Amino acid sequence: MIIKKISVLNYKNIRQAEVVCSVKINCFFGNNGMGKTNLLDSIYYLSFCKSHVNTPDSRLIFYGEDMCVVQGVYDFDGKEEDIFCAIRSGQRKQFRRNKKEYERLSEHIGLLPLVMISPSDSDLIRGGSDERRRFIDMIISQHDKQYLNSLIQYNKAMMQRNVLLRERRNDASLFDILEMQMGSYSAWIHEKRALLVDKLTPIFNEYYGMICGSGESVGLNYVSSLTVGDIIKDLKESRAKDMMLGYTSTGVHKDDIEMTLDEQLIRRVGSQGQNKTYLIALKLAQYAYIAENGVTKPILLLDDIFDKLDANRVEKIINLVGEDRFGQIFITDTNRKYLDRILETMEQDYSLFEVEKGGVVKN
Repeated sequence: MIIKKISVLNYKNIRQAEVVCSVKINCFFGNNGMGKTNLLDSIYYLSFCKSHVNTPDSRLIFYGEDMCVVQGVYDFDGKEEDIFCAIRSGQRKQFRRNKKEYERLSEHIGLLPLVMISPSDSDLIRGGSDERRRFIDMIISQHDKQYLNSLIQYNKAMMQRNVLLRERRNDASLFDILEMQMGSYSAWIHEKRALLVDKLTPIFNEYYGMICGSGESVGLNYVSSLTVGDIIKDLKESRAKDMMLGYTSTGVHKDDIEMTLDEQLIRRVGSQGQNKTYLIALKLAQYAYIAENGVTKPILLLDDIFDKLDANRVEKIINLVGEDRFGQIFITDTNRKYLDRILETMEQDYSLFEVEKGGVVKN
């Protein structure tokens, strides 16, 4: 799968842009704040129906305008797919595939597999457990519809339980029904998360070793209350406490992933360079996993990832993503000369674009 053309209107600071893409490498250069990241974010939006940095839809629309539009034309081995999204102030966003609107946005997830590596990935290390859960959920949801449905239904039951807790309802039968639903869906969620971590970790270690060339070992440890107890029993026993808190305090929505370097939490021991290498290797492992378990190679977005990396690691990353195992790539950087060196090294078909004040011009 590749993007043939991306059209953007009033998305963040991009007033209007149309980009005809290279089948392999697409590079965007320009000063900070010109719109490079926003352009990549628009591509991300077409895959996941949301911004990479979870910006509310109302804030995606260019200031003073009442709507924004993102449209992509994709090629699936000769078959063309047209994906259209329009966001209007105060209205439900429209998402269409070949001019037919989706009934549920969840139907779209997984059609356009994508991996994005950006400076905001640092939240996976320094942020809360919700960031790490979102990361693993997005990986699995791109190729497993049953998992995505289980996640949606689990969260729906949990939110209904939270309403009962906040209202201090003492309807035991309602609690029983919701907790049985949560228990049923959580078993599938837990199984798939554990399987992902088990499969992803050795791939992750391989990429980390290829980039840094050291004997350091990286790891991912899945931490879940479900491994030590019965969630339905735990939920029932925690009702009184949860009613005081006003929310559900136990369940797979509290799971976490411990990220380790040499068996220690990387957020405690990792240097800036180690953290960045760790995250890039993790995202490349994510790419490899999705490519193996899906039906097509994902699109790879590299947003300003080379800053604060030594030349040796940069060269190794460039050599890796230039291999045939990776498909279409979009790269942003502030330094045109730096991108020129990257393109010269990779010796692949490419297009080079300058981004300035929300406009995109091919060089």
